[in-house]
Amino acid sequence: ASALPGQLGRSGSCCTEEHGCAAACQGFAASAQPHALGTMRRVVRQSKFRHVFGQAVKNDQCYDDIRVSRVTWDSSFCAVNPRFVAIIIEASGGGAFLVLPLHKTGRIDKSYPTVCGHTGPVLDIDWCPHNDQVIASGSEDCTVMVWQIPENGLTLSLTEPVVILEGHSKRVGIVAWHPTARNVLLSAGCDNAIIIWNVGTGEALINLDDMHSDMIYNVSWNRNGSLICTASKDKKVRVIDPRKQEIVAEKEKAHEGARPMRAIFLADGNVFTTGFSRMSERQLALWNPKNMEEPIALHEMDTSNGVLLPFYDPDTSIIYLCGKGDSSIRYFEITDESPYVHYLNTFSSKEPQRGMGYMPKRGLDVNKCEIARFFKLHERKCEPIIMTVPRKSDLFQDDLYPDTAGPEAALEAEEWFEGKNADPLLISLKDGYIPGKNRDLKVVKKNILDSKPTANKKCDLISIPKKTADAASGQNEAKLDEILKEIKSIKDTICNQDERISKLEQQMAKIAA
Repeated sequence: ASALPGQLGRSGSCCTEEHGCAAACQGFAASAQPHALGTMRRVVRQSKFRHVFGQAVKNDQCYDDIRVSRVTWDSSFCAVNPRFVAIIIEASGGGAFLVLPLHKTGRIDKSYPTVCGHTGPVLDIDWCPHNDQVIASGSEDCTVMVWQIPENGLTLSLTEPVVILEGHSKRVGIVAWHPTARNVLLSAGCDNAIIIWNVGTGEALINLDDMHSDMIYNVSWNRNGSLICTASKDKKVRVIDPRKQEIVAEKEKAHEGARPMRAIFLADGNVFTTGFSRMSERQLALWNPKNMEEPIALHEMDTSNGVLLPFYDPDTSIIYLCGKGDSSIRYFEITDESPYVHYLNTFSSKEPQRGMGYMPKRGLDVNKCEIARFFKLHERKCEPIIMTVPRKSDLFQDDLYPDTAGPEAALEAEEWFEGKNADPLLISLKDGYIPGKNRDLKVVKKNILDSKPTANKKCDLISIPKKTADAASGQNEAKLDEILKEIKSIKDTICNQDERISKLEQQMAKIAA
């Protein structure tokens, strides 16, 4: 369903479904421009991303036979980092998610170990940006749990989280790590509250429980983690300073439709939203938080009813929109010249998507000019989709890969809670991203995550330096536990085999007799 000129947004540009999209946008630009020369320039807008090429991998590189969760919740159900892909799955009697090493492609056995400590369905998962073995999960059981995944993946199901964060009175549908401060985690629940935790101590240090009058659809940190923006069922988009606990900016009826919205921060501080018009057409909009009266740009797309999940790459200023239930990924470039949101292309496939994972930049293959990798969830499998910019040269393309956010935290949790801000620490991808050999050990030394604090353990911030010895002993205990569990599992297997052998011997004896 193509958008017509009569359906245009305030920016005077439109974005339409799949094949007609570029033509319709260009056609309207032509009719709006009085000078033919100006028209030509608009039609062939220069961009190195005009020819981004999307391709699904071959079947043997997919993750097969996975029972993707059927829970009715509009999260992406999938989280990815350079080591693992995590997928929320169907689980009887509780909630669970799979964590697979990226190389573990092919058919996943039904008996493959899961992360299964929640007593209700898992609604959202998020990998820690500063430790590729730490993942947070929010659940219908009203808790947030933080898990440490063994370096080579799971060999046994994981039922004991490192820490349980209890503070929400209703289900927790959103978890989001702070982009630059270590061990700072945000959670949002259906109690309309946002809680910001110091995971290292298990404490809820900020509780924003009176800012939202209705359900929170999503929360996004800005580039340095000093502000958050939220989209809510009351049709408002809010920009909040969490440490001052005040609303910095808000827009009522950012999108007038009743269906869910999404709002994310861009690197320049602007806010990008997706939502629905009063006529149930899907919209995307760009806002300046300093003046939210009118959007910088507003485009109408189509009349599909799936919620548009935005994935943003701050290095290239590209936004990828994945509609739940759609079979396509549309991508747009954000620039500072009108119409500000430029349609690039659409990746189309046959199967609708149940969810989507998005790989951080440091997990991409720079030798193949890969600028994004998605992990598309089908009903029974997860299919990686690779986005590349075709280039003839084999040399490193530094215009495609500016320095990107690395795995080191720029701040400690305490510094951030005291009021400090810091931009992400950047790394070059020139030689590809290789996790440092001592990286995990270094993170573990600073990181109390390995000391397995008890649920919701209250600790004074001042006592943190004393914890290094405790952390080391806790780490040894954790390793000992793991070894003991493995020994027990081997013993159980041996017992089972003994029983089986004796039964077979009896059968043999009967046959011989």
